[in-house]
Amino acid sequence: MTHDYLADPRNETILIDVNGELFPRAEAKVSVFDSGFMLGDGVWEGLRVHKGKIPFLDRHMDRLFEGAKTLDFANMPSRDEIITRLHACLEANGMEEGVHIRLMVTRGERSTPYQDPRVTITPPTIVIIPEYKTPVAHHEGVNLFTVHVRRGFPDVQDQKLNSHSKINCIMACIQAAKAGADEALMLDPHGFVATCNSTHFFIVRKGELWTSTGEYCLGGITRGVILELAAEEGITVREKSFSLTDVYGAEEAFITGTFAGLTPVKSVDDRQIGEGARPVMDSLIAAYLARIDKECA
Repeated sequence: MTHDYLADPRNETILIDVNGELFPRAEAKVSVFDSGFMLGDGVWEGLRVHKGKIPFLDRHMDRLFEGAKTLDFANMPSRDEIITRLHACLEANGMEEGVHIRLMVTRGERSTPYQDPRVTITPPTIVIIPEYKTPVAHHEGVNLFTVHVRRGFPDVQDQKLNSHSKINCIMACIQAAKAGADEALMLDPHGFVATCNSTHFFIVRKGELWTSTGEYCLGGITRGVILELAAEEGITVREKSFSLTDVYGAEEAFITGTFAGLTPVKSVDDRQIGEGARPVMDSLIAAYLARIDKECA
């Protein structure tokens, strides 16, 4: 799996923030009437902690609040209040390094099990779960499988929205797992490569870095940073439509995400990608780690 991590016993005693109040892991709960539990009506962010700080936090907050506005959440707390809660939760747990945070915001509690937002009776529910998570290194690379589940048009479910409703991604993940792969490669409605079920996908062809147009995938924070770094490194970057034939013949392929950064792709649909050397990805890993250090200086 692309999100494998090393077990850490410290996670058994973490404190979790639920609506500004800290609870031990076993006591952290939300109502069965909560919009997120009942309908997947919420947005979330995955954050990492480095040197006591959260890199690219402003970008994550931009995406979170854009999603909350799209879903028309009422009575959202301010950005500063949420950021204060994040840092307070980390401080209460004494966490400074090797930490992954799941920040979740739902519409709030409903008066009855019904989808109409007008039955919501509380402000948004906000949960902060910090855990010690060290990614399992996939030095040889992960294996992807192209699934039949597509990334669809925005008038069906806008892929730019980082919502709790991830059923299409879960279905893609299930199909990939049944095929023995680590992650699903998903196509757009036109049959071009879009993204993976929980990460973003890149290939290298003739020294150029290719990724999808971005029209059918989440506006990934790490994806955006990698595109910026590649340009700074003098690498030709193309956000374009490309097919599986382009993927199978690529020199390199890798996936990106907040949790593990950059991870090489060994194969797609049982086709080996490249010959093992990954000069473009290796240079981008070095640049990415340097950028995180700069962000957290």
